[in-house]
Parts: sequence; C-alpha cells; structure tokens
Amino acid sequence: MRCKRLKIGAIDIGTNSMRLLTADLVDGKLNDRKKYVNTTRIGQGVDENGFITEEAMKRNINAIKEYHDICVEYGCEKIYCMGTSALRDSKNRSEFIKRAYDEASIDVNVVDGEVEAKLGFSGVARGIDIEGDILVIDIGGGSTEFIFGNKDGIKKNVSINIGALRLTEKFLLNGYTEIAFSEMREFINNQISEIISYLKENKIGCVCGIGGTITSLSAVNQNLEVYSMEKVHGSKITKEEIYKMLDRFIKCSDDERKHINGLQPKRADIIAAGTEILICIMDNLSKESIIVSEYDNLEGIAYSTIL
Repeated sequence: MRCKRLKIGAIDIGTNSMRLLTADLVDGKLNDRKKYVNTTRIGQGVDENGFITEEAMKRNINAIKEYHDICVEYGCEKIYCMGTSALRDSKNRSEFIKRAYDEASIDVNVVDGEVEAKLGFSGVARGIDIEGDILVIDIGGGSTEFIFGNKDGIKKNVSINIGALRLTEKFLLNGYTEIAFSEMREFINNQISEIISYLKENKIGCVCGIGGTITSLSAVNQNLEVYSMEKVHGSKITKEEIYKMLDRFIKCSDDERKHINGLQPKRADIIAAGTEILICIMDNLSKESIIVSEYDNLEGIAYSTIL
C-alpha cells in the first residue's frame, strides 16, 4: 500500500515571537520535525495603542519572508499560518495580512482563542500520553490559554489577556520592584479567578505546559547551553524550582539575564512576567509540578491538515 506523504510548514505569529515548524507528514505521523523561532514582537505597544507599529510591521513581514523561503527550500507543498493574540487585538491587522500575502505569498489566518486552544491541546495529545483529565497551560506574549480535557476532547478552554510581553509592558518597565510584582500578582489572580474556580471543582490528572515561557524555564532549569527539543519535551519542573528561577531572574541585571544558559537573550526582558503568571496558576491550583511539552499548536496545525 502506497504511503501518504506531505511536506508541510506551519507558522505561528505570536505576540512576542514568530515560530515555524517544518515536517514530513507520512501516514499521519510527523517526521523530520524542525522548529525555528524569531523574536519579532508584533504585539509591542498593541495593548496600549491598539495598533501594530510600522517598525513591528516591517520586522514581522521580513520574518515571514524568511520563513517562506525556508519552507520553499525544504520542499513544503503546503504552508499554513495563524495569527493569535496581538493580531486579534490590533486595529490594523488587515494591513498586515495584505502585506504578508503581497510580499511573502503567505495567507495569514487570525484565529480566535478557542481555535488556538484546540490546536494547542491537539498538539499536546499527539506528543504526550494522556491519562485522565489534564490541564494544558499556554503562556504566550499576549495571552494565556487554559485548556482542560482528555483524550476524548476538550471540556473547557479559556483565553485570558495576560501574557509575558503584555504584563511586562503593564507593570515592569520601571524596574523589578516589590510593589510592581505585588501589583502584577494581584492583577493576574483577579484575571484567572473564574477559570481557577472551575478547575478546582474538577480533578486534574496532571498539568502540562507549552509555549516559550515554559519551554524556556525547562531549558534554564536543565542549564542547557544549546536548546534541545528532545531534552525539553516531557521534562518536569517543580514549583520550588520555578520560584528559584524567578528569584534568579529578579536579582540579575538585564545584561546578566541575557547570558543565562537556556534563555534566549531576546526573551530575557519578559521571562520574569511569564514566570510570575505560571507561579500564580500553580499556587492557585495547589500544584507542585508541571510537565513540559514541545508538541504544541504548531503540531496541532500540522495534524489538522489530515483531519
């Protein structure tokens, strides 16, 4: 029987970074997975002004051109691209979508929080064996997704506008003071209170994390000089370890933080806010550890092409 084969590219335009997955989809399985990340910050200032700046527009169009070229070189027969939180919120997203098509031949599909959650959960389910009900947490630059479900599907998903870049701009631009963190913590707790109440009424088998904040924390925790998808995927981080990393991030200078093993220099200025979001979630749910998945919404996009 002849195998079904398709080389595909999947692009995720996030608030903080743009990511690309290239893979060879053979008989429903992803082979030769490669991931690329570029800190393009399309959401910089969107929360305050409501618009993608011209500088951010150019930065992201250049990145999407580069990803298009990588896909062509790899031989991708299909390229799928989705935009998330910042593009959902920006008033001039139609301009970006037009330029992406005109200048890079890429169709950008801006998805709502529900679709983003479903793709993330689908990716996790393909990469980690699910037993019972699990909670998937996706801390992005502009929003955080809570996806609760099991191998039969999603029971509840919520997207909340608290992300590592958004909260850095809101609370930490004037320094890492105790007052700033206290105000940020109170804000996070207020924003997540409703979904936390729902989750407390349900039995969560395990908590699984995806997205740049959580994979970065795994890499830092393992002191990885070179990022490894294999070492990050399926790793476990305890709440105690996360607290220690946050303490380290706060005590470091901006320059010192950029040189921490496992942390991308361009993520160094927003990692503290992302870590605080994760701590607040784990504290509220009384969870002592989280499993990290390198299978996320990019894999979810790829697998959705065969459904």
